[in-house]
Amino acid sequence: MLGLRGKLRIETERLILRLPMHSDYRQWADLRRQSSGFLTPWEPTWSDDHLTRRAFTNRVTWATRCFKTDTALPLFLLRREDDRLLGAITLDNIRRGPAQAGTLGYWVGAPYLRQGYMREAIGGVVHHAFKVMDLSRIEAACLPENVASRGVLERAGFKYEGVAQSYLQINGRWRNHVLYANLRHDRRGRTDAGL
Repeated sequence: MLGLRGKLRIETERLILRLPMHSDYRQWADLRRQSSGFLTPWEPTWSDDHLTRRAFTNRVTWATRCFKTDTALPLFLLRREDDRLLGAITLDNIRRGPAQAGTLGYWVGAPYLRQGYMREAIGGVVHHAFKVMDLSRIEAACLPENVASRGVLERAGFKYEGVAQSYLQINGRWRNHVLYANLRHDRRGRTDAGL
């Protein structure tokens, strides 16, 4: 759904998902800084300038360009009741043609953990990807020991598909990841992901 000025806006029960804007910088930097101890074990190593305004400006420019070129859908999660930034979700590596697929990544700030926000955001993005963007497959990957992330993916309808060796550099080391996927026309039954 498009909101004001033709910008993408996905609404769920408690959230508004939209592209990042320059005016989000302070909330974003504060939340990332406040959550750094929680986030860094699960993410690629932050650059020295990660929390600077200049790096954020580059992020906003990248997000706008990716949305316009249909290569990624980088969205911020804002709580509807108070416009508070809670985290981000990105449908990246969008492949058209015979694949019609994309890869999901996400983070939520430490104060908003275990409140169902990310599951709700994933549901909104998956619905948009299948119904509006006409994608057929959404993939996601996480560290095997990230039980919370695995659980949110499974509760959002993703199914375990296997392990990718040395999939991403996380916190400075090449790490294996467990792979999940959600298919628009999924005929697979429930899978046991070993949780």
